[in-house]
Amino acid sequence: MLADPHTACARIDLAAYAGNLTRIADHVGPEVAVMAVVKADAYGHGMIECARVARAAGIPWVGVATVAEALTLREAGDQGPLFAWLYGPDEDLSPAVATGIDLAVHRVEQLSQVAAAAAICETTAAVQLKIDTGLSRNGATGEQWPALVEAALEAVELGALEVRGIWSHFAASDEPEHPATAAQLEVFEWALGYAADAGLAVPLRHIGNSAAALRLPQARYDLVRIGIAAYGIDPADGTLAADAGVELQPVMTLRAQLINVKPVPAGAAVSYGGTWTATESTVLGLVPLGYGDGVPRGAGNRGQVLVGGRLAPIRGRICMDQFVVDLGPDARDQVGDEVVLFGAAGAPTASDWARAGDTIGYEVVTRLPLRLTRIQVEPGEESR
Repeated sequence: MLADPHTACARIDLAAYAGNLTRIADHVGPEVAVMAVVKADAYGHGMIECARVARAAGIPWVGVATVAEALTLREAGDQGPLFAWLYGPDEDLSPAVATGIDLAVHRVEQLSQVAAAAAICETTAAVQLKIDTGLSRNGATGEQWPALVEAALEAVELGALEVRGIWSHFAASDEPEHPATAAQLEVFEWALGYAADAGLAVPLRHIGNSAAALRLPQARYDLVRIGIAAYGIDPADGTLAADAGVELQPVMTLRAQLINVKPVPAGAAVSYGGTWTATESTVLGLVPLGYGDGVPRGAGNRGQVLVGGRLAPIRGRICMDQFVVDLGPDARDQVGDEVVLFGAAGAPTASDWARAGDTIGYEVVTRLPLRLTRIQVEPGEESR
């Protein structure tokens, strides 16, 4: 069951999402295509809605993690270039091939899997080969790369596959001085050169994520994949986009109402375990959101919210469905007043919550559960 949106909800400003993508596209320049990454329900913002808005904003590519996500977009009417990079050895890939979804290929066995799906569909499948440049997740290692390129060439000659791209993923592009980035670019260049020398021509080369798109011109190649930055969350803890001169706007505003307001005397212990005790008489407010709604439990006694135009600190542990804030001894707040966790002007940011909860901004927005109502505000509508 969804929570009543008056009590608590996440407002999704789709105009802000489109604006972030457009500003990043302007930053990387017209020679570089942009892929809007909408995996994990668009980082908790609504996959179908964000993909639709990205297309309307002129973003040519949409990327997702799983084949199931890609098929959901196709079923929703998306017909543009679409890329998916995670699937298991037993998945039926024929629906993806039949609907023109580009599939990542990491191993020779996956080439065979995609080619078999192409044979079932009596068509040519589009694939993009991934080289592992140092993240040590998916992707062919340097030792495996020659065999993968050779197998891809054979499949192309047979008409089973079209290789549309070669790609990889950075491990630490959000850390400006990390030596892994230069090392990964060196491996990527080697892989591109090997493929070219073998006669494999591809129209797309891409390794850049949000951080690389913002700060590494040499990593942009033909396309950049924009995930977290499109949602208005800086990939480097609040500094990278500003340093690049790109203004990001928060897309999600997480808000609730105060559902209880009460004075307590000095010495009152708050929430489980009594980890905070009032040192003076004060007024407490109860917020109907908790770790069951994705609020980081570690932010207890550390996080803040916006109430009545001011910041109010969280007191005590965050519970499954609620937490307590200190409104101050002279508070005049009432039940029903708005509380903003992040997203609005003057409120903490998702990055602030990440720091308070010892996590990252990505997790703060993607962990919001289905029971939390999301209100999608379309471009042109009142956004706040």
